[in-house]
Amino acid sequence: MKNKLDTYNFRQMIIDSPNQFRAGFDIAKDVHIPGFFKSIMISGMGGSALPGNIFRIYLNDLFHKDTPDEQPLAIYQNRSYNLPPEAFKDCLNFICSYSGNTEETIASFEEALKHNLPCIGLSSGGKVEEMCLANDIPHIKLPIPFLGFQPRVGTGYFFGVMFQVLVNLGLIRDTTEELLLEVEKMKQSVPDLEEQGKILSKKLVGKTPVVYATPQYKSVAMVWKIKFNENAKTPAFWNFFPELNHNEMVGWTLPQGKFMILMLRDSDTHPRILKRFEITAELLRSKGTDVEMIDMVGASVFEKIFGTILIADFASYYLALEYGQNPTPVDMVEELKALLVA
Repeated sequence: MKNKLDTYNFRQMIIDSPNQFRAGFDIAKDVHIPGFFKSIMISGMGGSALPGNIFRIYLNDLFHKDTPDEQPLAIYQNRSYNLPPEAFKDCLNFICSYSGNTEETIASFEEALKHNLPCIGLSSGGKVEEMCLANDIPHIKLPIPFLGFQPRVGTGYFFGVMFQVLVNLGLIRDTTEELLLEVEKMKQSVPDLEEQGKILSKKLVGKTPVVYATPQYKSVAMVWKIKFNENAKTPAFWNFFPELNHNEMVGWTLPQGKFMILMLRDSDTHPRILKRFEITAELLRSKGTDVEMIDMVGASVFEKIFGTILIADFASYYLALEYGQNPTPVDMVEELKALLVA
């Protein structure tokens, strides 16, 4: 039953999100672009940038399994107005803006067009689509399945589209059927993941989440942080082992507020890192800081990434309700955009 605060049915957006992978594969199945590519650059901001972080984790794992002795396809990200140097040589530029009107991404697209760089536009419409049509650039139109649909819950569309494009170009092995089987397993797990998120949200009320992960999954920790920011409208922070043991950990000597540390633990990581999880948790608890250990469950990297992110979706959704907030709108972002135009 939809909560009265959830006027856009954000919970249903989360529940339906595993279906996005198949949709992404389907809408990109006929997209090709000529060229020789050693790398990709993903230009995007906010929710349109999140998929790039996750994409890198999965592709790096895939390349490690397939060609452990070869140089993998390099994956770069651009979160600004200007393209980094890596975008200019043997690089396919993905221009990602769900709305199609993100000013930083449009500026990067304009730079790419100026230098005649290979590009593919991903948006639901907007200026990105207009620029693609005007310059004969392939454009993939992303769905808007709900009124008020938010890019931060559209990761599966971006992932599916970009993956299928790289398969079409022969740059990666086609694992779409394997992924779809894993998606079906994930869909069966949604009720359990929702319950985990709901329980976690109760523990987080009145506390600032700080999310820690292993090096491989540090981007997942960053995604968790962003979910709390945008859905629950609350500050959150992230870091990763073992780096945090060399600096940030010392800051917990004198906590200046009420925090809860959320440790995303992967049993397949280096045993010394697993030991750091346990010892660090005890040290932080001794300083009066709450610590919650969250085991990343799944037989594959894909399952671990997206199953864990679903917990974050639900935890931040229910935390928003605890705080009396509508989880969908991001009013401060819209206010900033209006002030930038003024």
